[in-house]
Amino acid sequence: MSAPTNIGAAAPLSPAAPVASPRSLDRLGVVLILILCASWGLNQVTAKYALSEIPPLTQAALRSALGFVVLGAYALARTPNLFARDGSLWGGLFCGVGFALEFIVLYLGLQWTTASRAVLFLYSAPFFVALGLPWIVPSERLTRVQWLGLALSFAGVALAMGVSFGSSETLVGDALCLAAGALWAATTLIIKGTGLARARAEKALLYQLALSAVVIGAAAYARGETMPLRLSPMVALAFAYQVVWVVCVTFVVWFWMVKKYRAGELSAYTFLTPIFGVAAGHFLLGDQLTLQFLSAVALVALGILMVNWPARR
Repeated sequence: MSAPTNIGAAAPLSPAAPVASPRSLDRLGVVLILILCASWGLNQVTAKYALSEIPPLTQAALRSALGFVVLGAYALARTPNLFARDGSLWGGLFCGVGFALEFIVLYLGLQWTTASRAVLFLYSAPFFVALGLPWIVPSERLTRVQWLGLALSFAGVALAMGVSFGSSETLVGDALCLAAGALWAATTLIIKGTGLARARAEKALLYQLALSAVVIGAAAYARGETMPLRLSPMVALAFAYQVVWVVCVTFVVWFWMVKKYRAGELSAYTFLTPIFGVAAGHFLLGDQLTLQFLSAVALVALGILMVNWPARR
């Protein structure tokens, strides 16, 4: 997965539950958000690596299913009445389906493009969120700085897409990962525009994990995918990283942080995620980095930073 909706990663993913007197980031907060961004950036790299033995949709479905079990047990232990009626059901269902479609196109796209490029296009999500948010929440109008950030992100995505026009397979993979970014943004807007906005953030994520496990599992079965009986140690480690570390550890840490610290300051750091992801793809998988692509990464990262920069209080 990318990051929780919405850091979105992410999120990005913004906190749904009310937060009492959040404070500015301290040293611990900065260290933790840097670890989270690095972890989320590495996520697509491990998914790409695991594709050598685990089919794409099977991998995504198992990831959601196992993540739901572990994170669900944690959330219910902390909040026994988590699934009490609160008007979030329909929003949760729509959000879950959108989340499932996001990962279907993302994991399929990873077959035809590099992990570095997948990270870049997936993290175009804040661009789509910023465009759609005024239609969902009319009071949240974009500032001049945010419009400039959107323009820079758009230019970065266009520049990166230009690199892939020489290869039809890479172009298809890039387009699917860009669609995943748009779908990630759609789930964020669904959360903000429905009763899910009043639910706890953990509940919003559990809706997404549960629905995606079913929908992606059905798609994997329809494609004839099967789980291999044996995995090499490195592939097993890459898959465990996605389920145990990303879904079950980093998301729990994120939920704690959005209650403790100001969400705007946390979101401003998400521009680092695609940078970490691109670096990991290069050093771990040998993804080629051209000057044009690095320029595209810089534009997208700067755009994300400007879109999410916390307003003056």
